[in-house]
Amino acid sequence: MQSLQKITSRFIPLRIENVDTDQIIPARFLKATTKDGFGKNLFRDWRYENDDEAKPKADFVLNQKQYAGEILVAAKNFGCGSSREHAAWSIQDYGFKVVVSSFFADIFKNNALNNGVLPVTVTDAFLQQIFALGANDTLTVDLEKQTITIDATGATQKFEINSYKKTCLLNGYDDIDYLLSMKTEIEAYEKANQTSTN
Repeated sequence: MQSLQKITSRFIPLRIENVDTDQIIPARFLKATTKDGFGKNLFRDWRYENDDEAKPKADFVLNQKQYAGEILVAAKNFGCGSSREHAAWSIQDYGFKVVVSSFFADIFKNNALNNGVLPVTVTDAFLQQIFALGANDTLTVDLEKQTITIDATGATQKFEINSYKKTCLLNGYDDIDYLLSMKTEIEAYEKANQTSTN
């Protein structure tokens, strides 16, 4: 995974509540076993008429050229429904590094963190401040400080993250990479433990 430390970006506003994982990535696309290529099917049924890529729906935000960026800002209760990890794969593969919402389903939140996507939980009031911004406004997410800032106004909120997952994201580690990074400490512990038992 790529490390994620601090990002300043424009954002794409998805003003829809209760977005479930089947809306994020429809079940018919779950046959693949690798993470590659899922981004093209992100929100597939909302993006195209009759599943035809030649007929994008003009009213869906991902098809509106004024919006761009590596941050997805979603309404309340994002990622509910089934536990499919493919939802996080599709968001990451599309190019989003951060998803902001006032509430995430727990399983989606964990899947996102395991796949290099940072879920940032903010208050409903702060979320509405973001939604009130223009298409060219930016947000700054600082993982080390655990803050999200509306750059145009300076309004800032702290967000929570598991310390282990924070370490992994800051360093671009998956679970195996983290264990490998601890190799010296593990070997020292094993050596000390062997000595004490002999």
